[in-house]
Amino acid sequence: MKKNTSYPKEKINILFLENISDAAVHQFANAGYVNIRKITGALSESDLIKEIKNVHLLGIRSKTIISPNVLAAATKLQAIGCFCIGVNQVDLAAANKSGVAVFNAPYSNTRSVAELVIGAAIMLVRKVLDKNKAAHEGIWMKDAKGSHELRGKTIGIVGYGNIGSQVSVLAEAIGMKVVFYDVETKLPLGNANDSKSLKELLQQSDVVTLHVPDVGSTRNLINKNNVSSFKKGSILINYARGEVVDLNALKSSLIAGHISGAAVDVFPIEPENNGDVFKSPLQGLSNVLLTPHIGGSTQEAQNNIGLDVSAKLFNYLEKGVSIGSHSIPALALPPQEGAHRILHIHNNVPGVMSQINATLSKNKINILGQYLKTNDKIGYVVLDIDKTISKNALELLRSVKNTIKVRILY
Repeated sequence: MKKNTSYPKEKINILFLENISDAAVHQFANAGYVNIRKITGALSESDLIKEIKNVHLLGIRSKTIISPNVLAAATKLQAIGCFCIGVNQVDLAAANKSGVAVFNAPYSNTRSVAELVIGAAIMLVRKVLDKNKAAHEGIWMKDAKGSHELRGKTIGIVGYGNIGSQVSVLAEAIGMKVVFYDVETKLPLGNANDSKSLKELLQQSDVVTLHVPDVGSTRNLINKNNVSSFKKGSILINYARGEVVDLNALKSSLIAGHISGAAVDVFPIEPENNGDVFKSPLQGLSNVLLTPHIGGSTQEAQNNIGLDVSAKLFNYLEKGVSIGSHSIPALALPPQEGAHRILHIHNNVPGVMSQINATLSKNKINILGQYLKTNDKIGYVVLDIDKTISKNALELLRSVKNTIKVRILY
């Protein structure tokens, strides 16, 4: 299959925001794309609306909000690459309606987060924060009181997905007992055991680490009603989402000495830029490790994310492959020799495929191959058309009722 789109690469505009890894920039540059802009920070809605009018591919991280207004202004936008784990910064319903593919990298920084969880656990159970502070203040605090090894302790993992299961492997490798709780049935790795409830996990864990998504059921998952269920002297690590923990309830438990320490990397409200003022109820507590949302911020993770999302954007732009998209139905298609390929995105209502086939048949246009995948809102059709009449077919398909977007791939 040709690796070139029918649209000249020099006319495809790519905009990267939030200092996306140079690995992504190099991927596109090496493939012949020349109109690549890279902006260090995020843009406000009004500024992004001004910038996005002629953009075909947009790359963002977690701070840029893609609203319906932004998507309405993005008349040429084909795909959005979220160079991070989540896609909650994108209005997926609006992207779906606009026929814009949204990709992310859900696995690329898994190891970075898992390693930091183990590192934070060691710092907390060894009381390193207090000793570090004392040393900086010129005080020698060589004391074993309250300091423990992780070996033999129980770690409770809430959310046994990609990151949670990786934490499980690392924790067991250093001699910890592993229990986990997940709302879905998950196959335990190694000697990990499944807890029947969150309360059961909290009661038996020396270390509790959270790895759940930000959804309605996880908001304030740890709250004033269940902090008392924590094992006395245990520690809490939240490298998941800021809304998962009621920070005031956690603060009260820390001050009371029931929970002995905490590491928090994500917060309900986070500053937009480096150097901005940051406030949290947990500030000033000596047994709390606060970090600025750096769980996945390693050179290795950012490089992997850049390569992963870039590959997905390439596959969609140049092959029509939508595997991994959160807005376009997932479709991977084999090559078709001697044909031009057209991509058709439409509202998922009865009769569209009949219209497509009837329109092409009426105009004596031969379909060499056809693929269809739908979700609740839209349908995605890939058509391989005889080369000699593909331009005429493109215009005809644009006139089909309920069409959202059509383009010739090659």
